[in-house]
Amino acid sequence: MPASPLPPLPSDADLRRMVHFSAGDGRIWLANQRMLLVHAAALGALRGELMRTIGREQTRRLLMRAGYTSGERDAALARQVRGDASVFDMFAVGPQLHMLEGAVQVTPEKFEIDVAAGIFHGLFRWDHSWEVETHVRDFGPQDEPVCWMLLGYASGYTSAFMGRPTLFKELKCSACGHAHCVIEGRPLGEWPDAEAMARDYAADSMIVRLEDLQSQVDTLRSTLQPADELGPLIGRAKSFQAATALLRKAAATQVTVLLTGETGVGKERFARALHAMSSRTAKPFVAVNCAALPGELIESELFGAEKGAFTGAGTARQGRFERADGGTLMLDELGELPLPAQAKLLRVLQHGEIERLGGTQLRKVDVRVIAATNVDLQAAVAAGRFRADLMYRLNVYPIRIPPLRERVDDIEPLAAHLLQRFSALHGKPVAGFTDRALDALRGYGWPGNVRELENLIERGVILASAREPVDVHELFPMLDHAPPVIVNAAGQLERGAPSGSPDLYDDVLRRGLSLDALEDALIQEAVHRAGGNLAAAARALGLTRPQLSYRLQRLRERAQD
Repeated sequence: MPASPLPPLPSDADLRRMVHFSAGDGRIWLANQRMLLVHAAALGALRGELMRTIGREQTRRLLMRAGYTSGERDAALARQVRGDASVFDMFAVGPQLHMLEGAVQVTPEKFEIDVAAGIFHGLFRWDHSWEVETHVRDFGPQDEPVCWMLLGYASGYTSAFMGRPTLFKELKCSACGHAHCVIEGRPLGEWPDAEAMARDYAADSMIVRLEDLQSQVDTLRSTLQPADELGPLIGRAKSFQAATALLRKAAATQVTVLLTGETGVGKERFARALHAMSSRTAKPFVAVNCAALPGELIESELFGAEKGAFTGAGTARQGRFERADGGTLMLDELGELPLPAQAKLLRVLQHGEIERLGGTQLRKVDVRVIAATNVDLQAAVAAGRFRADLMYRLNVYPIRIPPLRERVDDIEPLAAHLLQRFSALHGKPVAGFTDRALDALRGYGWPGNVRELENLIERGVILASAREPVDVHELFPMLDHAPPVIVNAAGQLERGAPSGSPDLYDDVLRRGLSLDALEDALIQEAVHRAGGNLAAAARALGLTRPQLSYRLQRLRERAQD
């Protein structure tokens, strides 16, 4: 419905507080999105290079699509920051961020919206467009509008805000001699040239062809990738690729494989992938954790037992070797295997024969053994805990699986794969990760390796809001954050005081304020500065309106006591 005359734009204090400067590590954040301060001249030089290389029309469409993506990202903040505000104040996040990011000054001139009904009609005035300044400086006055990235931003932001394609046209442009730029936005279906406008945001045909070719290459590669029932092993780090290359070579043979690596690196996934690639794939894959079996039962579990072999053995039973006959047996945590069982294992590896506990008959078994351990077997041999002859027999074909901290480039694709898996498992769609979450994932030490990553991603999916990205606090709830450097009302940088700041604590003590009195003073000042507007006061304090209303009620109750 029309909102005329339009109210002034709300305070942008809530948005400025979301801009954090981390000079110590060279990063800038807008909420959970990484940002850059880039010279307008550098973007102008890139624009000029594109114009001369691929031409004006392709440059226009490319920059519009880049702006569109930026607008989509900022739209995700609107309901997050001002979810309890009016639709005008909520929508104003986009224009205000556009200004805060230094792109252009925005003045709303007409604003009609009904999100549920799909109604939108907006008219906005632009002043000080960075694109006009750089384009005119390099190419002189123009006959057609040149605010391509800005226009794409407005279209991407509004489309994401409305939940349907809503595109803008630039009606006037300062580059063409007008006093200022003017843009108009409507739902795509209301534009007479909707098809042509939509094509501006479609991928170029050459890009589409390249993506198709890349998809075909990826498909061909995936047929060669080690995989199990959970899909291909994911990794592009050189150390990981070296391990999978060894796995592929072993698959065509019958060699006994020794998988080494820290806890949680994925040794069982490697073993299952090796089985799946081998000629034994139609036969059983049996995995046994040697550390989980009681010492007195481990031999009967591995080699079987005859009736009466020990108390409780009422019938003869097969061991794991017999169950895996024709297939693959994985012996996990092999370093924990008792010495008597090690001697019997050596016989199986050398002769392919087992003898059940309490029996005298030798039984032939055709089993490929994959051993896995996180123990240094040479050190275990030196300590007398592991047979040297067994170690030499197993060490014919060792494959070391690198820990996750040596595969930093693999963390993001692994996390994306796990996010997709757990989203499907829990029936909860989430929109990827925030930049802060990805940065935290890359910077973490991962003592538990891939298994720990799986647990964190599953927790993140459960804690995240549906259709929202997983944020850093949902992955690492106990992660400490240094106080941010923010932009104050004067446009200057200042360090925000954390709740435990010594200066703040000393000031509270000096004034003789209790915790309740401090809260009351903050609330009263926020309401006063917002002119009684509770929604604006709540945003300034980082609260929802119901939370602020609850605290105001408590304030009144304390005043009456």
